[in-house]
Amino acid sequence: MNKQRIVYNDRVVRDFVVASIIFGIVGMLVGAIVALQLAFWPANIEPILSFGRLRPLHTNAVIFAFVGNMMFAGIYYSTQRLLKTRLASDALTRIHFWGWQAIIIAAALSLPMGITTGKEYAELEWPIDLAITVVWVVFTINFFWTLAKRNEKQLYVAIWFYISTIITIAVLHLVNSLEIPVSILKSYPVFGGVQDALVQWWYGHNAVAFFLTTPILGIMYYFVPKAAERPVFSYRLSIIHFWALVFIYIWAGPHHLLYTALPDWAQTLGMIFSVMLLAPSWGGMINGLLTLRGAWHKVQSDPVLKFFAAGITFYGMSTFEGPLLSIKGVNGLAHYTDWIIGHVHSGALGWNGFMAAGMFYWIVPKMYGTKLYSKTAANYHFWIGTLGILIYVVAMWISGITQGLMWRAEGDGGALLYPNFVETIKAIDLMYWFRLAGGTAYLVGFVILAWNIAKTMSAGVLKEGETEVVVATKGPEVAGIKVLLGAPVLVSAAVIILSIGVAFVGVTMAVVLTILAFVVGATGVLMRQRAATNSAPGWHHLLEGRGLIFTVLVVVAVLVGGVAELVPTLITSTDVKTTTSNQPYTALQLEGRDIYIREGCYTCHSQMIRPFTWETARYGEVSVMEDSIFDHPFQWGSKRNGPDLARIGGKYPDIWHWRHMINPREISPQSLMPSYKFLSEAAVDFDVTAKKLAVMSSVGVPYSTVQIENAPQDAKAEAATIARSLRQSGQIAAADSELVALIAYLQRLGRNPPPTGLAKIPN
Repeated sequence: MNKQRIVYNDRVVRDFVVASIIFGIVGMLVGAIVALQLAFWPANIEPILSFGRLRPLHTNAVIFAFVGNMMFAGIYYSTQRLLKTRLASDALTRIHFWGWQAIIIAAALSLPMGITTGKEYAELEWPIDLAITVVWVVFTINFFWTLAKRNEKQLYVAIWFYISTIITIAVLHLVNSLEIPVSILKSYPVFGGVQDALVQWWYGHNAVAFFLTTPILGIMYYFVPKAAERPVFSYRLSIIHFWALVFIYIWAGPHHLLYTALPDWAQTLGMIFSVMLLAPSWGGMINGLLTLRGAWHKVQSDPVLKFFAAGITFYGMSTFEGPLLSIKGVNGLAHYTDWIIGHVHSGALGWNGFMAAGMFYWIVPKMYGTKLYSKTAANYHFWIGTLGILIYVVAMWISGITQGLMWRAEGDGGALLYPNFVETIKAIDLMYWFRLAGGTAYLVGFVILAWNIAKTMSAGVLKEGETEVVVATKGPEVAGIKVLLGAPVLVSAAVIILSIGVAFVGVTMAVVLTILAFVVGATGVLMRQRAATNSAPGWHHLLEGRGLIFTVLVVVAVLVGGVAELVPTLITSTDVKTTTSNQPYTALQLEGRDIYIREGCYTCHSQMIRPFTWETARYGEVSVMEDSIFDHPFQWGSKRNGPDLARIGGKYPDIWHWRHMINPREISPQSLMPSYKFLSEAAVDFDVTAKKLAVMSSVGVPYSTVQIENAPQDAKAEAATIARSLRQSGQIAAADSELVALIAYLQRLGRNPPPTGLAKIPN
């Protein structure tokens, strides 16, 4: 045995904390601006500061800049201390930090410029996606290298959650970001229509799960016991919490696509697993809150514990509301409404924001060898932030339920009671002002945090933590094969195989396999309990000492659901693509669609009519898989600040669309939509049109060689036809204007033209 002195790398922790606070303020400020734009349309400044361009900036800033930097700070601080070793490479650590900040800056510049893929939470274009991949690989290498050189054999529960985060986010990003470049600033995703929808929400839901949840749970398991000076309430509950969560979460993505053109079996599977999520999620909440047992008297005076207790409580609220919203009957009312916005923000502000605040208030004084500058200010921050969240969430609940009920309200004769969509918007106008007030209050609280942390840092000096460890000669270890072939792994494998089989059989057999999987799992648990002895270490205890095997099992657990849901749907939708009578967009319509995506129109308008009588009465016939089969990316939407556009084509003349885009108030006096007059003054670059069709052809859209070669001429000819139509209505318009192209796209939606020499799609 020999002793070794370890000095931790806390400078990078400090840097990530500072970056998180700065970008948190920026992201929340943009959120307040976006909230103002919904309540007061003149706040839109065309073109770069309009709602459609700022909304993706807000979500990316809060998720990846604020929470991302906070997550890295917490992981790096706790991992070093749990493994009793310095981070493996200072060079990789610096590359990680500066690379991540460069990605954030690139996003902050590109999104307001309209450089976007149009995929929610994954809007960044392909060069930035590549940079994310490189930086994430650097982070992964650094983490697992540190894991390999650890001086503490056993992996504590926080490390489990960090491993699941690193592995799963890598898989999600790689699959969802498969795209073919058109230029340095433009690409089209490989998947289209229902394929893209399923892949996107498999990514989107699990980005919430494995970027905003699992790493923060790891942080909870480390920092809450530290701050409370109490051990974790239940080691056994933490095991159940972890494995149930990472296995079940990956299946739940389809609950974002209920009542859509997604196959019914996938919707049902997503709903079932979403409801099942309540159990492990609340297990984690209970474990976190009961860790504070015996320390409740400290919560009254210690702002750190206040934030942690409230953050865990908001986690419980959000993970109750999520499964509730996944039930089809509830989802039919809530989807596309502000209720979903309230749900998302209760988690982001309450769970992520409060856990970040608690960690910052605890970690900075420790690193700077001083006390928190002002506990009073921290307590003010807590109450202001809590009030802000409550105002925000309650306003969105009221707004969302009001929207859902008004959309479906029918008169005595069955006619829609509110046929004009804008009526449902004006009914909730006051709630949008409350939303702004709540968000602003939360922002003020966070500014107080920034001031308090800055004063704390200035009162001390950064001191990198250190410890002395005893490096012992390795003794005999349990063979890895014994762990890998242990009863829990074999039982889990059987349950996994049965679960995968559900996606490939009929309804009756699926029920049988589900029951069988439950019986096998329950039997395995009971047998394990009976076989357990107090004299020998438990199977999971042995597993915790073997990082590689543990990581492999995590990979298997998180991939099962993705494979079971994605593969059958990808095969089914590919078959539809080869037999559909639908036709691709013309060259001009494709250009118009790109403008639609660039301006973020998908953030306010859906293109998915659900099978409800009140939706078909308002928008037209129900959407089917074939409607969007050639859409790369899909445009089903997730929020309606305006009406659905799936069948808008041909409903109004060209001049109506022109006037509506120039001045929405001319068409609908109470509209909140910003003006897009600048589109009438900007010209389409037809030099890249042929390249766009060629790339679309490479991802399976059946354009012929002739269509690709003649794309610029065909686009100009169609544009001239629309310009002529506008001129006949008294409006002079340049044929090459972006607004003409956008009109061509809008007039196509829901209308399938006859085939015109299309290429055959290869089998």
